[in-house]
Amino acid sequence: MDWQDQGTILSTRPHGETSAIVEVFTATHGRHAGVVRGGVSRKVAATLQPGSHVALSWRARLEDHLGAFTVEPLASRAGAMADRLALMGLNATCAMLAFALPEREPHPRLYAASEPLFEVIGQAAEGWIVDYLHWEMALLEELGFGLDLTRCAVTGSREDLAFVSPRTGRAVSREGAGDWAPRLLVLPQCLLGQGPATLDEIIAGLTLTGHFLTLFAEEHGHRPLPEARNRLIAALARRA
Repeated sequence: MDWQDQGTILSTRPHGETSAIVEVFTATHGRHAGVVRGGVSRKVAATLQPGSHVALSWRARLEDHLGAFTVEPLASRAGAMADRLALMGLNATCAMLAFALPEREPHPRLYAASEPLFEVIGQAAEGWIVDYLHWEMALLEELGFGLDLTRCAVTGSREDLAFVSPRTGRAVSREGAGDWAPRLLVLPQCLLGQGPATLDEIIAGLTLTGHFLTLFAEEHGHRPLPEARNRLIAALARRA
C-alpha cells in the first residue's frame, strides 16, 4: 500500500533511537501517522516541526499498519517562531486538529480552511487571531456542531442578535433573550461581520466556540480541550 499527498505536521515524537512517529493533517487522507526513518537527526527534525507544510509519501505492507513516511519540505512557517503569540496560535491549531479529527478520515473543506490559517500564522501577520476564531467556527461546522447565527431562535428576527443558546447553538436577539440573557452565551458582533474584531470580542468568541468544542468532546468521550488552546486564550486575556 502506498500513496502521495501534501499536509501539515501536527506532532512529532521519538520512535526508537533514530526514528520519529509523525502525525500529519493531509489534503486527501485526513489526519494520518507514520514513521520517519532518521527523523531525530538534526537535518530531518527541522522539517518535522509542527506547522511545517510537507510533501510526503506513505508506504505500508497492509492498509491498517502504521507505515512509513518519506517527507520533503514545502514551507516551514518559521515566522511564527519569532513571535511568541503566533507560536501559541500555531501550536493551538495543530493541537485542535489532532484532538478533534478521527484518524485517516478525509476532511477536504477543513483542510482548505486550515492551510491559509497556517500560512498567515506562519508569517506572524496581523489579523491572524480573528482568522483563528473563524477557523474554530469552521472546525465546529466540520464536527457537526455548527452554530446558527442567521436569525433569533425565539422571535425569528435577524436584527439585534446578541446571544447564543448554550444548548442549541442558535442565535438569540436581545428582545428574545429577555430575563434569560444571563444564562446565554455572548455573541460577539465580529462573528456577524459587524464592526471591528476587538481583542475582547475575540476572547468572547473563543469562549463561545470553546463551549461547543467541550460539548463535542464530552459527547465523543474525548479528554479536555488541549492545553495549547488554553495557553493561547490565557495569553490573549493578558493582552486584553
